[in-house]
Amino acid sequence: MTNDLPLTRREILKAAVKTGVAGGAVGTVLPLVSSRPSRAAPQMQGRPPAEPVYNGWIAAGIPGAGKPLDVRSSNPAIELNIDSCLACGNCSDFCAHVTTVYGRSVPKDEDACIYCGQCTFVCPNDLISEKPHDRDVRRAIADAEKIVVCSTAPAIRVALGELFRMTPGSNVEGKIVQGLKQLGADYVLDATFSADVTTVEEASELLERLEKKEKLPLVTSCCPAWIRFAKLFYPKLLPHISSVKSPIMNQGALVKTYFAEKKKMDPSKIFHVAITPCTAKKAEILLPNMNAAGGVQNHSEQRDVDAVLTCRELGAMFLKEGIQLPKLKDAAYDSAMGKGSGAAMIFGNTGGVAEAAMRTAFQLLNREPPPKDFYELKPVRGYGVVRQATVDLGKRKLNVAIVHGIGRVRTLLEAIQNGETPFDFVEVMACPGGCIGGGGQPRSVMMNDGQLKVLRLKALYQRDVQNDVRTSLENPEVKALYDSFLEKPLGERSKKFLHWEQ
Repeated sequence: MTNDLPLTRREILKAAVKTGVAGGAVGTVLPLVSSRPSRAAPQMQGRPPAEPVYNGWIAAGIPGAGKPLDVRSSNPAIELNIDSCLACGNCSDFCAHVTTVYGRSVPKDEDACIYCGQCTFVCPNDLISEKPHDRDVRRAIADAEKIVVCSTAPAIRVALGELFRMTPGSNVEGKIVQGLKQLGADYVLDATFSADVTTVEEASELLERLEKKEKLPLVTSCCPAWIRFAKLFYPKLLPHISSVKSPIMNQGALVKTYFAEKKKMDPSKIFHVAITPCTAKKAEILLPNMNAAGGVQNHSEQRDVDAVLTCRELGAMFLKEGIQLPKLKDAAYDSAMGKGSGAAMIFGNTGGVAEAAMRTAFQLLNREPPPKDFYELKPVRGYGVVRQATVDLGKRKLNVAIVHGIGRVRTLLEAIQNGETPFDFVEVMACPGGCIGGGGQPRSVMMNDGQLKVLRLKALYQRDVQNDVRTSLENPEVKALYDSFLEKPLGERSKKFLHWEQ
């Protein structure tokens, strides 16, 4: 367990600020992986690595300035307790050198923040935190007129237990369902359902673009911090980004249409809570085009998702109400939108979105499920900063790239922008490790931060293996959705509820 472990965020920061560099050439493991997790990687000591091909980035002399980040009061995702701040500069250093946002030019009137929440981990006094939504959730639960529907993202089920001193990587999804019901939720759904729906739509879009040979590579759209980064710094690449909304937003649109219809509920009375590892979701739910259900129901002010609780927030709510997670019995998700495939489970890992899409793309192309060895695409797995692979889909081969940690994506994006990459499909996750390392996940209190992420990652892959359904197209609840409501992928209804305009 001590070999090839990701460094903690503070270790990455220390190395990056010392040398002004973080990253490395394709095929290396810098700086997120080290055989000595308690120190900066040896390659970072005293000299920068060789000029990167796609995945490295150079800090370009941008200093952290030794002062706190300018977190505006209007920031929808995070907040800073400036009155207690000691101005150590950790947050601005990290954002400048690792996230590569602080100190760079952004469009006029835009906030220089991508809402990823990674700065919440590097403040030594925990003075940066997510913008709280727990009061809104409590008010909705207390309102007899509201129907509270909660949807849980894949990555929280393998992280929440850490806040209760459970073994890191423990899968607590059944206990989360029971805990939410004890809090007062009327329905608890699994967002792996909408991850499957997102996969079907995205794989269909990929095949359509490949056939037309346009707007390639297709770049994933599941990570709102990455989308925000692209809008701020690489707007020319927006046509390359998939038009499919993120699973959480698709879940929201379907809760207030399909689910409400099946349960015979008034959508305007539904208060939908997304429980995620991500702080950027708090900003995403406020975007103008994230009200698909209300748009067709003449309630334009109605949002598809009303509140977002991070994994940390949910843990705090449980503790405040005396709900001891380890002691809870497992409960099942509610039906209609409560089942996800194994492919959807790995959405929380870097490479998981790409792997899920490849399974569905194979099935769409060949009209049969993938062979057994296709369910473990080792070239796209792991913790390397950038992984490249050529995936055989039977009727064609696909060039795929996966990158995680937003600071490492710049060189790759510039190469795509200049038409210098061979890729057909690119997955980008802003946070290290993907959603398992999201800005709303538990702070490391039990072991090295990198060790925790590896255990979370392995736990989600194990959930995939244990699932009786391994591809999104085979999820019976997804089949029912298309048969009775959406009709077909990329169809008129699908585009109305599940896609966004760049």
